[in-house]
Amino acid sequence: MPSYTVTVATGSQWFAGTDDYIYLSLVGSAGCSEKHLLDKAFYNDFERGAVDSYDVTVDEELGEIHLVRIEKRKYWLHDDWYLKYITLKTPHGDYIEFPCYRWITGEGEIVLRDGRAKLARDDQIHILKQHRRKELESRQKQYRWMEWNPGFPLSIDAKCHRDLPRDIQFDSEKGVDFVLNYSKAMENLFINRFMHMFQSSWSDFADFEKIFVRISNTISERVMNHWQEDLMFGYQFLNGCNPVMIRRCTELPQKLPVTTEMVECSLERQLTLEQEVQQGNIFIVDFELLDGIDPNKTDPCTHQFLAAPVCLLYKNRANKIVPIAIQLNQTPGEENPIFLPSDAKYDWLLAKIWVRSSDFHVHQTITHLLRTHLVSEVFGIAMYRQLPAVHPIFKLLVAHVRFTIAINTKAREQLICEYGLFDKANATGGGGHVQMVQKAMQDLTYASLCFPEAIKARGMDSTQDIPYYFYRDDGLLVWEAIRTFVAEVVGIYYEDDQVVEEDQELQDFVRDVYMYGMRGRKASGFPKSIKSREKLSEYLTVVIFTASAQHAAVNFGQLFLGMYPEEHFIEKPVKEAMARFRKALEAIVSVIAERNKHKKLPYYYLSPDRIPNSVAI
Repeated sequence: MPSYTVTVATGSQWFAGTDDYIYLSLVGSAGCSEKHLLDKAFYNDFERGAVDSYDVTVDEELGEIHLVRIEKRKYWLHDDWYLKYITLKTPHGDYIEFPCYRWITGEGEIVLRDGRAKLARDDQIHILKQHRRKELESRQKQYRWMEWNPGFPLSIDAKCHRDLPRDIQFDSEKGVDFVLNYSKAMENLFINRFMHMFQSSWSDFADFEKIFVRISNTISERVMNHWQEDLMFGYQFLNGCNPVMIRRCTELPQKLPVTTEMVECSLERQLTLEQEVQQGNIFIVDFELLDGIDPNKTDPCTHQFLAAPVCLLYKNRANKIVPIAIQLNQTPGEENPIFLPSDAKYDWLLAKIWVRSSDFHVHQTITHLLRTHLVSEVFGIAMYRQLPAVHPIFKLLVAHVRFTIAINTKAREQLICEYGLFDKANATGGGGHVQMVQKAMQDLTYASLCFPEAIKARGMDSTQDIPYYFYRDDGLLVWEAIRTFVAEVVGIYYEDDQVVEEDQELQDFVRDVYMYGMRGRKASGFPKSIKSREKLSEYLTVVIFTASAQHAAVNFGQLFLGMYPEEHFIEKPVKEAMARFRKALEAIVSVIAERNKHKKLPYYYLSPDRIPNSVAI
């Protein structure tokens, strides 16, 4: 009788193993096997991290194996099990891989296809078409869209983390990480104890050091020592945690009535301010988004305030960016003066502090939360709803949405919810952060997520004119490496543009992002469909770059870009493309390391060895 060798790999994360009964049956082109209990005498099967092998004998030849069915039945108490993969050795000596990387819960079962990526058009056998359809039907019931707040991108329909499908919940280690980080943040909020004291009795800027836990590293120490200097203030707009706000000023705005006479002590080329603008030496950061946002009023004993500043910056003869004028609100007038470097020391310093405070609010709520976390969640939900596990684009993207939905659900549960951490710590808490996202959604466009286009749109693309913009330099290298890799994968599975256009699952994925993520806003520029391999490559580069590099640049990281520990792809051409991708990323790491070698303030946030694969922190 035909005999198969079945190898079963259990996950290595905490509590991945199980003591439940595990049954396996094979579905082939010539028939189906009976259910076989996978059990070895005097042996503890399916322990965490174990790889176990079993001989399965069947009554008759099954033909080509299409599916493997795994069933879990209770032994004593329900015991969840994380199955990594199954490898099948056939009676003819062939090996077939069946990737899983999923949890099996309760009295559950899971049906696996072999690991070859397939478009819907490649499935001609009824049982495979049916499996594909049932998987999506099941996922669409599990992964439902929900409006958390009006005007937000839609998110997952889950009130708390435990409501999520098990496969996208944090594993235990990641859950512990989140609890520890949250606890640390709450612990640091002992600053609230000092709030009343600091409202009226600041005596020295060094008082800040008494209430914040000092992070000891080269960058933080240098910033701590030089934060009051104009050079550091300008540098942070280029290479700090929010390097997306600065843009080249092509025309002085009427709302900032600054004149040459006001700033002539800062200009170094014997030109008027208008001439400096024409020569491309003037830059601007405008926090108009904060205009009209309600400040936090959740604590009646603490008065909090928001500014909506406009900051003018100048590229000096050393090609360094420095501030030359600051107006703290949008409407000019006697009660809204323009602050200058020639003002009294602390007047100018306090004006810069207000700008930096505004930058913090936009960074946390828009650059970080909206434009990486919430956008990546949209991509993730749409992927789970519309792309079966056998689809090549699912296999490509799944590593880049790992834990994203979980971290965002935790954030809605504990951080940005009513009475959450934002309400306790931020001047935009108590609803202001919600207003900010609602306003920023009007400016969230597809083009603004395409890194090269976004850099160019802000007039920041010239490496000769702006030589110290490392966020741009490193980001472009990483973008191109991702785009090249993605184009290779797309070329493997889509032989021409027509195949792209006719892939209905792909089109449904893209349409879900547009309709639910972007709320069907035509002005967003997000495509409703994709009709070419080139556009598909760009779209997927946006998804991966946003979840990995862009998030790293504004947050900083963990499971690194180019590493795919879960082997969803089994085909040799894709594995070779992954190897080339890793080699390209290693070259970028070397370039960045060499540049940083002699820098007093190195920039490494976009070094691929520091870029996490997904938005998971």
